[in-house]
Amino acid sequence: MTVWTPTDDGFADLSSHDTFEQGAPHNTFKRLRDEDPVSWTDYADGENYWSITRHADMMEMNRNTSVFSSARGIRMEDQSYEEYLARRTFQETDAPEHMRTRIKVAKAFSKPVIAKFDEEIGLLCDEILEEALSVDSFDATKTIARELPMRMLGRILGLPEKDLPWLVEKGDALIANTDPDFTDHVLDKMKTDEFRMMPFNSPAGAELFLYAKDLMKQKEAAGDTEGVLHMILQPDKDGNTITEEEFRNFFCLLVAAGNDTTRYSIAAGIQAMCHQPELLAQMQTGDIWSTAPDEIIRWATPALYFRRTAMQDYEAHGKTIREGDKVLFWWSSGNRDETAFDDPMRVNLLRENNRHVSFGQGGPHVCLGMWLARLEVRVLFQKLAKRLSHIEADGEHKFLRSNFVGGIKSLPVRIKRA
Repeated sequence: MTVWTPTDDGFADLSSHDTFEQGAPHNTFKRLRDEDPVSWTDYADGENYWSITRHADMMEMNRNTSVFSSARGIRMEDQSYEEYLARRTFQETDAPEHMRTRIKVAKAFSKPVIAKFDEEIGLLCDEILEEALSVDSFDATKTIARELPMRMLGRILGLPEKDLPWLVEKGDALIANTDPDFTDHVLDKMKTDEFRMMPFNSPAGAELFLYAKDLMKQKEAAGDTEGVLHMILQPDKDGNTITEEEFRNFFCLLVAAGNDTTRYSIAAGIQAMCHQPELLAQMQTGDIWSTAPDEIIRWATPALYFRRTAMQDYEAHGKTIREGDKVLFWWSSGNRDETAFDDPMRVNLLRENNRHVSFGQGGPHVCLGMWLARLEVRVLFQKLAKRLSHIEADGEHKFLRSNFVGGIKSLPVRIKRA
């Protein structure tokens, strides 16, 4: 039994958000990997772009930051330089600017610091699972996967517990801004020029900034100068501080990326348990936890692609990528590449040497929160497996309408407690 079988005809429109409502079009990605791994892709709403679909190519290109720049944006949508400057985060900068910002908060998300949260995450998982598993049938995305990441991020950032549901809602509106279930301002369905200077071209960016600005005033008045948000405001070694605009964008990035990516990894893992019954038994043995989190995250691939911009001509597979061209690294394709992963359409919790690209490996922009994501995924599934004797699908799961964020937004399941 497979976890999920793609239904696209092999020629899906990668530029359409509607395509991804059925999940990532893996038949199309396989055809491109086999026949046209550096393919010129039509984009009705803007400039065409190159699609990079092989694992080895994107690993090599992502390391080559002198050619493939992040400093023109990381999404498919075109934007003016003025809009780019207004919306950018440190994700959308190159060295040395990228590292100047990253280094301020890197320690807070480092492996040894994150490891100290093991017990706290376990207690949170206990609370979440006791409530979710009090009934036999429920939506696992909403009652389990949605709960843990923001509650944990809230503690790391020092956010009031009462504010977290609102922050989750705004984070959803921000990063899932093409899905009408999450926002009234659907990016490709209406004019959003009013918010073109806001993160993700969304009014939620403005609301989150006002929240963050007020929060920092409250913290300052209370003498609270600890935590990640305080770190980012400190001067660098040359005495430079980030602007108000940069702080707004950084906060929005933390709320959106820190919540959604781990949420959809957890949801994908639970979906896999429903369709590969052996996974629950493997989790209950306890022998797979050094490899299982990365395999679940490979399977999920919450960030479907990141864009780069060519700074000079580059030859690949007989094609010439020209200076100024948009280039999309399709992580979702790389994570199903048969040359990098044996039987990639199945979840193998014992997969060794898992070189998945869900964290954007192969370059300086590797995900800041990867250690937190791994820890949350491990602890959640350890706790969940101990409480279950059986789990199965209780209806059709539904994917986000987004070609940027890949996730199961609705996951009805039925369980039997152990």
